[in-house]
Amino acid sequence: MAGPEKRPIVTVDTVLFTLRDGALATLLQPRAKPPHAGRLALVGGYVRPDQDSGTLAAATRILAEKTGLTGLFLEQLMSFAGPDRDPRGWSLSVAHYALVPEAALARAAPDIAVLTVGEVPPLPFDHDAILAAALARLRGKSAWSTLPAFLLPETFTLPMLKSVYETVMGEPLNDSAFRRKINELRIIEELPDARSPATAERRRPAQLYRLSQRALVAFDRVI
Repeated sequence: MAGPEKRPIVTVDTVLFTLRDGALATLLQPRAKPPHAGRLALVGGYVRPDQDSGTLAAATRILAEKTGLTGLFLEQLMSFAGPDRDPRGWSLSVAHYALVPEAALARAAPDIAVLTVGEVPPLPFDHDAILAAALARLRGKSAWSTLPAFLLPETFTLPMLKSVYETVMGEPLNDSAFRRKINELRIIEELPDARSPATAERRRPAQLYRLSQRALVAFDRVI
């Protein structure tokens, strides 16, 4: 007679991207419980069928509970599953990624660590693979969408927008060509009479813009 059927462990994990001093960074959190207690890891947790309408809802809930962050751009990445990824047994994680404007870091939980993507230590479970997949998705999708702009505050200057595209994509962009494409795509709108403060590097206040749509917009060409 067959024994009781073993059920898989079902979780969600989220890769959180942000900017730190002009570099692309990720947010990690020490694990509170075994396995791997105390090690930095992606933010994740169990799906609760009685609370979560889907895995996106689960990821949203867990981010709010564990990091204090809400209202982020959040998108499903892919699933990771198998008998060897978690010492507790066969498990499935639906991975997501989210974009955190740098200003929002001030309201993040105090145990959150912000590390540039190049200085992340080895992570537990298969979180290294999840982080790598999320980074590839972010960089690939940024070339043909407004995705990088969700790392910026709601209002921004054109140099800020160009800089975030360059940071995420990892390559310089021609200034005049970038401005021409942005104008042709009509993805931003000028805020009348809104200027950023002058700085030591920029003596004159710069025009402020915002996204024409707060939803992700795909382009018909690469940026």
